[in-house]
Amino acid sequence: MSAVDDELSVDRAFLRHTLATLAYRGMKSLRGAPDGFGAFRAGPTSRTPLEILAHLADLLEWAHWMAQGVRKWPDPAERTWDEEAARFAAGLAKLDEFLAGPAALGNEAKKIFQGPIADGLTHVGQLNYLRRLADAPVRGENYFVADITTGIVGPEQPPPNREFD
Repeated sequence: MSAVDDELSVDRAFLRHTLATLAYRGMKSLRGAPDGFGAFRAGPTSRTPLEILAHLADLLEWAHWMAQGVRKWPDPAERTWDEEAARFAAGLAKLDEFLAGPAALGNEAKKIFQGPIADGLTHVGQLNYLRRLADAPVRGENYFVADITTGIVGPEQPPPNREFD
């Protein structure tokens, strides 16, 4: 294996771990969300949690297409909270499966990270903040010791190791 192949392998492994991190944190922000949370609006011009979740799912579709070298953005559609949560999980799984496979990346790994994946982490933080504003906070956690495992990107995530009171 050449130095370039080694670097690409490391890049893909890092991308897959960031997806697992996004899944762990994202699923934690979705778990236990109260009924009606998707429609919560912190201010007159703020996005609702449902709009943020839909954007997260869009970002993962976009990332999957970027990984394949396709320039495309998902078509807008109105969905429910549960539908968008399922689309978020499916997007994580689809992108992780592609990254685990043999197909060449159609864009640089760092571009895929700095665009949709980093944006996704930001939006998970927004969901957590909105949960707090809606009186349904997500408990803080020491994510350094969390059981985040590459390839585990679905709704079923390990329980937290060290949440804060």
